[in-house]
Amino acid sequence: MKKIHYIMALAAMFLMCAGCSDFLERDADKIFSEDQIFGDEVMLKSVISDMYGSVTWGQHVADWGRYPWLDEAERCDGGPEQGSDFGNDHWRVYDYGYIRRANIFLQSLRATEAITPAEKTRIEGEIRFLRAWTYFNTARGLGGMPIVGDEVFSYTSGMDITALQYARSTEAEIYDYIISECQAVYEMLPADKNRNSARANKWTAKMLEARAALYAASLANYNNKMANPIRTNGGEVGIPADMAQGYYAKALAAAEIVITNSPYELQKVVGEVTHERLADNFYAAINIKDGNTEVIWARDYIYPGVTHQFTTVNAPKSHREDTDDSWLGIIVNLVEDFEIIDTPTPGQGSPLVTQENGDYRFYASAREPFEVRDPRLRGTVLYPGSSFKGREVVLQAGQLNREGGEWVKNILGYSGVNGYDENGILITSENGPRTGNEQFINKTGFLTRKFLDETTQSGTRGRGSEMWFPRFRISEAYLIAAEASFEMNNGRAAGFMNAVRERAGVKPLTAITFENIVHERRVEFALEDHRFWDMKRWRLADKVWDGNNNNPSARHRVLFPYLVVAPGDPNDRKWAFEELMSPMAPNARNFQMRNYYNFLDQGWLNNNPKLVRNPYQ
Repeated sequence: MKKIHYIMALAAMFLMCAGCSDFLERDADKIFSEDQIFGDEVMLKSVISDMYGSVTWGQHVADWGRYPWLDEAERCDGGPEQGSDFGNDHWRVYDYGYIRRANIFLQSLRATEAITPAEKTRIEGEIRFLRAWTYFNTARGLGGMPIVGDEVFSYTSGMDITALQYARSTEAEIYDYIISECQAVYEMLPADKNRNSARANKWTAKMLEARAALYAASLANYNNKMANPIRTNGGEVGIPADMAQGYYAKALAAAEIVITNSPYELQKVVGEVTHERLADNFYAAINIKDGNTEVIWARDYIYPGVTHQFTTVNAPKSHREDTDDSWLGIIVNLVEDFEIIDTPTPGQGSPLVTQENGDYRFYASAREPFEVRDPRLRGTVLYPGSSFKGREVVLQAGQLNREGGEWVKNILGYSGVNGYDENGILITSENGPRTGNEQFINKTGFLTRKFLDETTQSGTRGRGSEMWFPRFRISEAYLIAAEASFEMNNGRAAGFMNAVRERAGVKPLTAITFENIVHERRVEFALEDHRFWDMKRWRLADKVWDGNNNNPSARHRVLFPYLVVAPGDPNDRKWAFEELMSPMAPNARNFQMRNYYNFLDQGWLNNNPKLVRNPYQ
């Protein structure tokens, strides 16, 4: 009876949100049987929807405030941040309440005869996938944690609670469990796409299998190459090095099944190929639902119903539809990793050139330094002179004037943004960038384009945005296959990676290095909840974000554009740029060894003495 009441509570909550009046007319105190619940299509879908809607971990569009934790973006909403250390609970997941909910649902599902065996099989596959996804999000932060299987624990007064206390699994065991569950539910789920890729199918399960295997392989490989590998005595943290190749093989096999057999494919430009069309194609492959061929699984949003405010708070001031704007500013660190298209060293980024022969490096337009780079930059970032909703996004910190043979900056105070000189020439754009503590103005020289919704009214508080958040894309299958092939030295890595690079519009690689893999994932998956976990599994985080203020990779860097206004000078009406350390992040990012694994909360340890602490805790 408790199980039924639990499911009814979920259904009632979700149905009230959906405004299902016929359900609300029913007797609120009535307890329904499992068959009645599973026999009511609306009620059943509501419970399933709630299970999907409850998994929102890691970076995502409804939680933009955490994007500045990494080296992709910076906040622009006020004064400087107070610290640069990584917390002991960054993106930590320990949701055994969710796992219990899934197990209760599975018990009731298996007992009912109100739906067909085929429907039961599909729904069980979905719930088990979501449970595996929960374990995966737990493992990548905490390492091996208790695996409870299908158990549903109930406490009664006076019982021996040690039976409810499970010890931690090894790190290898939790990844093995995730992989095995994905293999099982692959056989249970349909092969077809579904509306907005919101529900799991075969390929979603196979993608999680591939990603989990790649993570396990990387941990077995790179953790053991450290001078002092991170381990616990019981293996709760630390996968043996000799398991790496087996995991890489599993990752490659699963990724290849998706590449070869699934209905998803890399979304390519049809017709004339130009830089602009390549950029728009990349933006569409991630952000546009209609006709999308790349997104395998996404956290979907829909109006009316559930929307988010990412566009409301992050649109440029010149394009905003409400009172907020410009919260998130992309930083130079990310922009520079998008390679120059005609580079002699493809597969790696390069610095933006701001100085030349002891003077400014002058550009013919504000766009010039960026339009020579990987079109994915334009699909990801709003840079000076780019456009949003068909209108230019003007980013201009001020003018560069010539006085007495010297260059002098002319910058308006905050009250004068979008102001003009006596000749009607713009001085400082309303979009910024600016230093200082003002809200609602950019402070980095770049804004995000990825996840910014072009739909009318999507930037208002009243409506919000329907922009989805992709969790799996077909390009990840290619890059998993490339990385696994590289580590297995099977000679196939370049082929997989070049498929993604061809879609992007950059040069193919003849051979693959580890640095190429790091670079490609950086630019392909910016802002998509990969960077943090990649840096951790490769054991690079403490080296790149080393807390050293003299390390440009650890510091947040910004770029301020200036229009040259110097009549008679050959550089008049050209553009110059100045790179600065972020005024919003005065200290270098400082990732310490203790940050490779989240700390276990003291409350968890108190409730379950069988849990052992993570290293450095």
